[in-house]
Amino acid sequence: MMLLEMAAGAYGERVAFQNGEETLTFQELFAAAGVLAESLDDGRTRHLAMIDESSLALPISLFGASWAGIPFAPLNYRLTDSELDRLIAQLHPGRLITDPARAARLGEKIRSADGDSFVEVGSCAALMDTVRAEGATSRDPAWAMDPEDTAVLLFTSGTTGAPKAAVLRQKHLVSYVLGTVEFMSAAEDDVSLNCVPPYHIAGMAAIASSVYSGRRVVQLPNFSAESWLETARTQKITHAFVVPTMLARIIDALEGQPSADLPSLRALSYGGGKMPRAVIEKAMDLFPDCDFTNAYGLTETSSTISLLGPREHRDAVESEDEAVRQRIVSVGQPLPTIEVSIRDVHDGHELPAGEAGLIYVRGEQVSGEYRGQGSLLDEDGWFNTRDGGFLDEEGYLFLKGRMDDVIVRGGENMSPGEIEDVLLTHEVVADAAVVGVPDEQWGEAISAVIVLKPDTTASVDELQQWVKDRLRSSRTPERIEFWSELPYNETGKLLRRKVREALREGG
Repeated sequence: MMLLEMAAGAYGERVAFQNGEETLTFQELFAAAGVLAESLDDGRTRHLAMIDESSLALPISLFGASWAGIPFAPLNYRLTDSELDRLIAQLHPGRLITDPARAARLGEKIRSADGDSFVEVGSCAALMDTVRAEGATSRDPAWAMDPEDTAVLLFTSGTTGAPKAAVLRQKHLVSYVLGTVEFMSAAEDDVSLNCVPPYHIAGMAAIASSVYSGRRVVQLPNFSAESWLETARTQKITHAFVVPTMLARIIDALEGQPSADLPSLRALSYGGGKMPRAVIEKAMDLFPDCDFTNAYGLTETSSTISLLGPREHRDAVESEDEAVRQRIVSVGQPLPTIEVSIRDVHDGHELPAGEAGLIYVRGEQVSGEYRGQGSLLDEDGWFNTRDGGFLDEEGYLFLKGRMDDVIVRGGENMSPGEIEDVLLTHEVVADAAVVGVPDEQWGEAISAVIVLKPDTTASVDELQQWVKDRLRSSRTPERIEFWSELPYNETGKLLRRKVREALREGG
């Protein structure tokens, strides 16, 4: 709330958020948050949950809950009702804001059930009517300033198991913003295009960061490459964030065109998943006047912890030094407020530059806490990300994938990302996923799923030989299947669990 109060006082008449033709100025956002906070202060409500796409109700809910001193929990609206029921059960007693159809269905379900699990179930449209009603009462301007208060509960994507609620306290999100954004740094014509779902940490961080900088946010609730390009042109978007799968689709939509023809777009950030080298290099060709930034972070770290900035992108594609060129597939260097340590998987000792291990991070923005499990930070404040990677001699961080995904074949640990990188260098391979499947002889066998580029072919033997020629033979996939597409979640993370399950079921 401190961030919003500063924004409303400094540039209150600027438009803060826009969805279609609807807009909210920073002052209107402040006032609406106060009205919502007053209604939440009923003595019973302990959580505010939302199941819906991005709308103007989203920033109002985030700040209104914070003003009222209760956690805000945006949930994945693409989950099934039974999956959502399990998440909602962790948010009692609370208020739920959702789409009209789900509000009616859940409202009836709750009224017919024993007990009072939710104080109220309503729609985003009803919320907007409430906060804009004539004579609506705002809460007293004072709010709690305890940095330990829980601001947001974000359920992890569950790519390898059931989602868990990551606890992001006020101190985590505010320290991230203060460490990465300059107050009032946005010009009046700066416009950011937000197409990241509300339940993703990048969505929460974008709201807080944009408010503090004073940048208008245009919401794009449903992404398609065509709608993204059209919105970027008509709204004269200057800044945008995409996940790798989104950027790949944007590039496909621009096939045959010499450039993206978006003269207003000055900065394009990406993150949330692995970016294929061919995709980012093609994007830099199509957006020649745009600054690219790769942002790496986790839900548990309150968003970004390392950046590969515009200069590093240009240096990587222009340099003749292979070590510098290779940095295009790195996630850059840690933020000044973040410490990174690479640890041995087995005994936890710190590894020198160039050696891969577990990535540990430390900093004020790092939460590393889950509801029901407590903090997973060690006694010195370090958080084990479960990601594998290494730092080069200049401190650039390279990811090797989730350590949970490591394939153990005959006692040898193998990174699926390393094998995928080699497969993706083949001229006909558009996408690749490598996983381990149970094997009686080796413990796990290396299996690969390949998506070919349109109108191309490749044989299993050809691709196996391609890997064998570039890596040790022990890293060659014993089994290769060809699929039309790979399973990703909405934020661009490969769902290896689904690939592994499909391969197991297929024998």
